[in-house]
Amino acid sequence: MKVNPVYKQETKVSTRSFRFPMVILLFNCVLALVALLNMYSVITQIKRTAEIQYSSFINLYVFVAIVEFTLLLFIVPAITAGSISGERERQTLDLMLTTNMRPVDIVLGKLFASLSTILLLIISSFPILSLSFVYGGVMLRDILMLLACYSVTGLLTGSIGIFCSACFKKSAIATAASYCFTTAVIAGTVAVNHLAALFLGMAQAKGSRGSGGFFYLFLANPASVFRVALNSQLGREIELADVFPWLSRMPDNIITEYWMLFAIPVQIMLSALLLRMAARRLEPCKRKRRR
Repeated sequence: MKVNPVYKQETKVSTRSFRFPMVILLFNCVLALVALLNMYSVITQIKRTAEIQYSSFINLYVFVAIVEFTLLLFIVPAITAGSISGERERQTLDLMLTTNMRPVDIVLGKLFASLSTILLLIISSFPILSLSFVYGGVMLRDILMLLACYSVTGLLTGSIGIFCSACFKKSAIATAASYCFTTAVIAGTVAVNHLAALFLGMAQAKGSRGSGGFFYLFLANPASVFRVALNSQLGREIELADVFPWLSRMPDNIITEYWMLFAIPVQIMLSALLLRMAARRLEPCKRKRRR
């Protein structure tokens, strides 16, 4: 089996460094601290009122899942944004381009090495998420659905980091740009729909608020997929209404009915487009020849 040499080298370097186990340790320490504090507050409430509310233990699972999702949004750009720009700073990128590897091989090798670290972070946090198994209400398929959401989120944010790393020469600038890009995808789609709903609501009937075609921008928002997955695990029938409570009117079609089945392929295609653009950024000779 042919192994990407960039992926092989990156995994060797990362696993032998002191930074790799420290990231895993700090990531799981934060999650464990949040979970134990939440469980302690629930037990204290039970001692004070002598009432057991099993919904509180489900809320523990939801709270830890949200914290992990937020940590991934902060960690993934920091891991991937310096992958290619770091090679430029060390003046080794030109040497890599002179080998038989194509630019797309370099990009995919960097991405898969980063995704391996992210996947290890996600899997290592499963024992903390499994604390809810003790009290029931969460099944194995819920954990697998959460793994799929985290994987797609890591792929999209990792592709954003790789693209910014290919566009900028300095790792600090690439990291800042990747955070701005990720914020634009997460919060920018919400802001655009808020403004569209506000202006369209003024032009239409009072009390009817909808953002029109701008609503489908949420297909590229990983936070919407994550929220819909949590709502479906909690057994809520109207999933999108809970995700977008400020929209009183939403499109009613097959896309909104099967939101995750459409949103996940859209985010995967967006990731592939970003990776393709990053690979083209590493072809200066061909770009000059086209000009």
